[in-house]
Amino acid sequence: MEAATRTPYAVAARELLRDTLIDAASDLLRERDWSDITMADIARAAGVSRQTLYSEFGSRAAFAQALFIREADRFLTDVELAVSSNLDDPTNALAAAFDVFLTAAADHPLIRSVVSGDGNESLLPYVTTQGQPVVGVAAERLSAVISAGWPRVDRDAIDLLSETVVRLAISYAALPTGPANMTATSVATLLGPYLREVVAEAERDG
Repeated sequence: MEAATRTPYAVAARELLRDTLIDAASDLLRERDWSDITMADIARAAGVSRQTLYSEFGSRAAFAQALFIREADRFLTDVELAVSSNLDDPTNALAAAFDVFLTAAADHPLIRSVVSGDGNESLLPYVTTQGQPVVGVAAERLSAVISAGWPRVDRDAIDLLSETVVRLAISYAALPTGPANMTATSVATLLGPYLREVVAEAERDG
């Protein structure tokens, strides 16, 4: 019997430190705007030194980017469930996934901080002009979710859809135009036929 693969202590310790620091920032964002939170505040809330925080992330900008990436990954856990619960109808899967993401984003302090402005303009580039790392991680995760649901679908088609959906989701989350369920329905109306067709084509070819 093979021994279970163990995460090396150094790796586990670093992951715990990063999660603790990001959790501390998320908690502070529930009380204050990003512009009012210093790196020293985050370090203090996490119970570490300011130098430890900078040693791990390098800069405030790098920390903000890591914060966005971690929270996007958490959103996509719920998206995965929404997709897997609607595998019989690709259009419904897309609508449910979009609805789940936008609903969670609307209640999230980080996204509210971006949307509110109020001196938080420094966060906006992480979902716009400097948003590629966030988009890349989220699109890759969404591609994996869709591939798991419909494994026969061409990966290039999935990657194209995933990046498009992620970019739209971030845009709508940062600049809402209406209730999440209405937006989700509109997006599914436009993109649902594409997903439905590539799924049907994969089933015909399979």
